[in-house]
Amino acid sequence: MCPIASQLRGVPYKPTAVVLLLSLCLGFPPQALPCPTSCLCASDLVSCSGCNLSAPPSDLPGYATRLDLSHNSLAVLPADWITRTFDRLATLVLSRNHIEQIEANAFAATPHLLHLDLSSNKLSVLNASIFTGLKELRELLLFGNQIVHILPNSFSGLQSLVKLYLSGNKLTSLPLGLLDGAGPLNLTFLDVSSNRLSSVEVHALLALSQHGGIYLQGNPLVCDCALLALLEYWTWTQYRPLLDFQDEYPCRGSTLNCSLHEVSAEGGSYQVDPGKWLLLTCPGFAPLPMKDAAVFWVTPTTVLNSSTHNPSAHLAVLPNGNLEIRGALLEDSGSYTCVAARGRPHDPAESPEVTVIVGNTSAVASSGLAHRSGTEHFNTAFTTLASCVVSIILVLLYLYLTPCRCTGNRGGASRGCGGRALMLCSDPREVEAGQRRSNGKRVAFLEPQVEDSDTGVAKSPVMSPVTTEGILKNGSRTVGQTLTDTTLVVQT
Repeated sequence: MCPIASQLRGVPYKPTAVVLLLSLCLGFPPQALPCPTSCLCASDLVSCSGCNLSAPPSDLPGYATRLDLSHNSLAVLPADWITRTFDRLATLVLSRNHIEQIEANAFAATPHLLHLDLSSNKLSVLNASIFTGLKELRELLLFGNQIVHILPNSFSGLQSLVKLYLSGNKLTSLPLGLLDGAGPLNLTFLDVSSNRLSSVEVHALLALSQHGGIYLQGNPLVCDCALLALLEYWTWTQYRPLLDFQDEYPCRGSTLNCSLHEVSAEGGSYQVDPGKWLLLTCPGFAPLPMKDAAVFWVTPTTVLNSSTHNPSAHLAVLPNGNLEIRGALLEDSGSYTCVAARGRPHDPAESPEVTVIVGNTSAVASSGLAHRSGTEHFNTAFTTLASCVVSIILVLLYLYLTPCRCTGNRGGASRGCGGRALMLCSDPREVEAGQRRSNGKRVAFLEPQVEDSDTGVAKSPVMSPVTTEGILKNGSRTVGQTLTDTTLVVQT
């Protein structure tokens, strides 16, 4: 219970006092208590959805972590629509309004926003000033608007953005700076479906699809050799965004003659010494000159094609589609995939990949052998140590937890172990006396008598008085006092 509540017992009931008490118990400051008219406030959630608002409420509580203003009549989002900084706000929902304009720095008062939903509005142009201050934003929903143009660097400040939804707009080209390294660095999901895209940057999309999802269905894309190469590669890799909507993509049954001079050569492995040059031929194609060949190479570190040819670059795609490694480095080792339009489905036995090993193969093999040997030695040592520990535990259990040996009675006849078998081994003299010392205390055990197997004569009930110490601590019994209790007599 809130400590203040216990101090207010007996105080006459007043609604304002109850609200104040609940706010203090929940840790909300008194000035953030009022809930806007027509809104619903529950804990840290504030919902003003479907209230026919033409402007955001001016008295929004600052403790909210989720604010829902959807299904209203908002047309403009001014810069001062929030009068103070909302440090706790993580989700803001503005969908299903009529927002046509968002003023600069409109989200500056929500620096920790993670989820922003602006879907189903009337936005037509985006610029960088709209999203100023949203450095922690991870998900941005802009689908269902009327966006025709996105100015360069509109998303440059969204360095933490992971998912971007732009489907259902009127885009004719992908946003400049979105996929060329100037935009979000962690973008792994991009939905630009159902727009008016006629062409795309295959190079940038290949790079994004290596670690994320890109949805292009529902666009009037013009089928060319580069796009055909991309779609064939996605089909070969079983790329889920393509497989789920493959009927909405172009180039199906294309008759374009994009193929290079095909040969039967397949991918294999290449070995090169550090600092040496290496030429990789696209598997399945002959290295014949072909101007502006639609060939892309997916390397362990980047995606390249002939349009990015740089004479001084470490990796370069030549005009005929070959990949040249100039001055091989150890980090160049890995798998290289040649993405080119073949005009036919990929044969499962055919692979567009080649493997590059930089360094001496024997050295690499010996290094791997040494690693495996070290691993085996470690496993053997660990197993030996574990065996030793288990052996020690078993020995200790045998020495200290093994039931004591049953001893014969004075008459030479055997006696049943009975309760004595439950005693832990200790000093034989204490065992004989029916006692055990542990941590300065003695515990008495009563053992039942059994019939003598030799004489067949039943033993009379026997109860041996034993001394106890520390069993009863009610003050009525002293140390060394004889314990006699008729309820402990066992009739046999």
